[in-house]
Amino acid sequence: MRRFFYATSSDSSDKNTPTYPQLSTLPIGASVELTENIVHHWCRVLRANIGDQGILFDGFGGEYQVQLNTISKKHASATLLAHVKTDRNAAILTKIGLVMSRGERMDYAIQKSTELGVTAIQLLSSHHGEVNLKPAQVEKKLAHWQQVAIAACEQCGLNRPPLILAPLSIDDWLLNIASIEKTKEKEMLLSPIVAELSKDAYYQVLQQPADLRLQLSVPAAGQPATPEALPVFLKQRSPYIELLIGPEGGLSADECAKAADIGFEPWQIGSRVLRTETAPVVALATLATLHALSL
Repeated sequence: MRRFFYATSSDSSDKNTPTYPQLSTLPIGASVELTENIVHHWCRVLRANIGDQGILFDGFGGEYQVQLNTISKKHASATLLAHVKTDRNAAILTKIGLVMSRGERMDYAIQKSTELGVTAIQLLSSHHGEVNLKPAQVEKKLAHWQQVAIAACEQCGLNRPPLILAPLSIDDWLLNIASIEKTKEKEMLLSPIVAELSKDAYYQVLQQPADLRLQLSVPAAGQPATPEALPVFLKQRSPYIELLIGPEGGLSADECAKAADIGFEPWQIGSRVLRTETAPVVALATLATLHALSL
């Protein structure tokens, strides 16, 4: 069955804008108004008919089997038939600090990281980075990249989308980590989806210090390939690991030093230099494999 992300919205200052409740607040058998995106994709593009069944997930846990019961030109509704608790989360909670790259390479990094179960991606700019978004571009880009992640969830079966967090300079991000201060939502630009999902307990771990911080680094003589602490933390059932991944040109010496000062340990994966869109895929896959072998 086709899977669709049901974007909840608990509050709206515009009375003409509909609100969409968390699916868990509705009883099985209830009728739910479908969001505009679902109506467009399921009913117009895929030309679904009344009686067709699909899967909805809202990011707050599990998924719902539903059946279309009304379709009009601009609206559609479905009946909740059953709830399945499965989330298909990765065993390791991960936040990637990822320096932004251009075009399809960034889309690829987000899409594949999502398929491999990343919990959040903090977008970064850096000294050698290719991309520095203008303030007018941020909201549009943020919405695009969050949608890339959601589309990957719809395809791969993940029911808790990763949070794509608004860009920060790498210096500001490292400073926030060093001070261990929670940034208030009102001080950050959050996409509507992230603003809703970040309220859920599942994502609250992202506000806590990570168990381990790793900086993907280029091979260097005399530097251990694997941090000594990594095997230790991978023996935990659900460790929380932060990864820092630089741009094609690498992080500057000053950025590397600041990362090291707050506990980011260099991690070399193999003897080759990976592209910035390849690095998160290899890192997440390697962590998942090592974690499974350690349990």
